[in-house]
Formats: sequence, structure tokens, C-alpha cells
Amino acid sequence: MFEDIMLHGESYNNLRVLTKQVGHRLSGSPGADAAIQWGLSALKAAGADSVWLQPVMVPQWIRGEESLKVKAPASNKFVPMNMISLGNTEGTKGKVLEREVICFDNLAEFEAADSALIKGKFVFFNYKFRQNWYATFEGYGDAVIYRSVALNKAAQKGADGVIIRSVSTGEDDVPHTGATRYDAGVRKIPSVAIGNYGADSLAAYCSRGTVKIQLQSNCTMKGMVPSFNVIGEIKGTEKPQEWIVVGGHLDSWDVGEGAHDDGAGCVQSIEVIRTFKKLGLQPKHSIRVVLFMNEENGMKGGLAYADSALTRKEKHILAMESDAGGFSPRGIGLVMSEELKTIVKSWAPLFLPYGVYDFSQEEGGVDISPLKKQGVPLAGLLPDPQRYFDIHHNANDVFEAVNHRELKIGAWTMTAFIYLWDQEF
Repeated sequence: MFEDIMLHGESYNNLRVLTKQVGHRLSGSPGADAAIQWGLSALKAAGADSVWLQPVMVPQWIRGEESLKVKAPASNKFVPMNMISLGNTEGTKGKVLEREVICFDNLAEFEAADSALIKGKFVFFNYKFRQNWYATFEGYGDAVIYRSVALNKAAQKGADGVIIRSVSTGEDDVPHTGATRYDAGVRKIPSVAIGNYGADSLAAYCSRGTVKIQLQSNCTMKGMVPSFNVIGEIKGTEKPQEWIVVGGHLDSWDVGEGAHDDGAGCVQSIEVIRTFKKLGLQPKHSIRVVLFMNEENGMKGGLAYADSALTRKEKHILAMESDAGGFSPRGIGLVMSEELKTIVKSWAPLFLPYGVYDFSQEEGGVDISPLKKQGVPLAGLLPDPQRYFDIHHNANDVFEAVNHRELKIGAWTMTAFIYLWDQEF
């Protein structure tokens, strides 16, 4: 199995087509529509017994043109700064919004400040990703609240907009986008991110005196539109009415090419079917690949799939997801009973020669998480996490950032895990 995937696997070639011929693919966009057709073709080529589309309504958010300019203390001109609007936010309707900036290093400082100091200004949250934490996903969880929560808190205190330091480990000036949302009844103020170098500069300006910005943005939410999850299946020989699900999300943000997030997970999942078919492996249970739509800014695809499984009374014995990049796999997260974890950990010697050793973490994936409520055991591929948040949700997430060997080893890890689960249960 390993030899076939490494020498004859199609995951890297599939990723090349998805990223270079389709490109980025925010749900509700023409790119997403093209990706759906790509998914259909790729699953058929992999040898799936049946392939179909599952309808799902998704939000349609449009970015449009945008720019940010900054005027430092003692300067008489505004200078462009790299920026990107956060997903699902409203912009300035194309108008130039000029405001003073007030800087806070964290939410505690902000919450202690008088609303009079904040009203009518742009709040800059200069919170830094914890570079001294080894576990980057823990660092992400710590910092991402400034993307998801800060704009509502700022709006409640009368701010006219928010700037955040990107949720990024990168030593660069590349801004990172990502989803946020407005709480009910909160004024919909603009919210943008700037790169780490830009954040350093803006913080330094604020420490010296009055800083002003000019923001122009056309981003807006257009409502809900129809889209699809893409599903392919091979039938089980003994228990065809019991399903093992493996997948990634087909949508991406509208910058870069969505290569690691999550083109990698999609092509690795498709490789499971290709490998079973190529090697003549006949699974006892039906194996279903799902390319979920709208993980990035709504999770509607994952919810639609879980709702369908419940309505149709489908019995799922495992759901596995790859949505942490195409880097070298280091482990498999397990969200399941201790009894099942013990069985999985007994397989560890089979994975160790391939650098896969960590079965200690409780991690599944966003799109398969609704299945947990139905009692389905979850598993998540755990690639090496150190570089992921350098490129997560930004323009550097392109095909060239993915190594073909690392991607294929991840595909083998998923295929081997699913094979073992199918045989064990």
C-alpha cells in the first residue's frame, strides 16, 4: 500500500489540478462551483462505485477591492499597509473611512479602558501569537478570539472599526483572513487583519502619538446560495449499510490557492478510494469520501451531511478528517471511547516506521464534528504543525508550498488507518 501510494498515487497530481486550474474557491463563488465539478471528476477517476452531489445552502460573502493607509505621528501623508478584511464582515461600502487608531495589546487592557476613549475610533488589537508554545494549534486557539470576538466587543464600546494582528506564526508581512461573525444587535463595523511586520510598525506608531488610518472596503454578505458537498463511495462486501467516512473541505478562502487548507485533505481522502480500488482491497463496510463545502465561513456542509445521515438513519462506524495541512503526518487524533482508543493504540507499531507516533490527542475535525452527537467515533490526521500557521488563510497557501512526499505519506496514513478500522470492526 505504501509503495503504491508513493510511486503511483494521484494525490499530488490531483492537488496540482485543483489549485492551478481551479484556484481559490470560497463557498458561493464561481471557484467553488468549478471545484465541485473537479471533485466529481476526481472521484470518478479514482474508481468510486457511485458519485453524487449533496445539496447545501451556503453564505455568499464578497470581498471586492480594499485598501488600508496609515498616517504616522508627525507625518503629513497616508502610506499603504498590507491588509485583508476578515471573512463575513461588512466593509465601508466603497467609501474612504478615516479614523484615529487606539492600540491595545490584549482584551484585558481593552475592557479596562473607558468607552469614551474608544468611541468613534479604530481599535487595534496587537495580540501576538504565542511563539513560545510548541503546540501551534493551542497557540491558534489562544489568539483566534481576537478574530472571532474582538469586533463585537469593540462595537459595543462604540468603535467604528477593528484592526487585528494576524493569527499567524509567520516572520513576514502577509495578512491572514478567517471567519468572524457579528453578535445579534451589534453594529456591523469593518474588521481587518494586518501582517506581523505591519502590526509591529503600527504599534510603534501608536506608542509615539496620534495615528490615523484610511480604510476603503467593498466586502459584504450577499445572503444564502445553493451549493453542494461532493460524495463518492465504494460499497462494502459484508456490511454495506455501515459507513466509514473520510473527508476534507472543498472550499477555501479567496486568497492563495487553498493548497494546505484544505486541498490537501480532499486529495488525500480521494486517494483512499483510489488505493482500495487499485490494489483490489474489498472493504467489509462501505467507504464514503465527502468533500465538504463551506467549512471556512459557515460549516454548512458538515451540518448538512450529519443531518442527512440522521434523517436516512445511516450507521456510521467512523468519520475521519484531514484539515491541518499536507505536512508530514505525526499522529492521528482520536475522539472516541477509551475502549476504542486502546484498540487503535495497539496499531501504533505499524505506523511508527513512517514517523506517525502520536495517538494521544483528542482531535477530529470541524466538518465531522456534528457526527459526534450521533455517537460516531472521530479521527483526525495530525500533520507536523510548525509551519501551518505561517500560511493558514493567506496568499502563501499555494501548491508550491506542499511537498509531494509529505502529502502522500499523509494519504497513506489515512488509508492504512481506514483499512485497519474496516478489518477490525
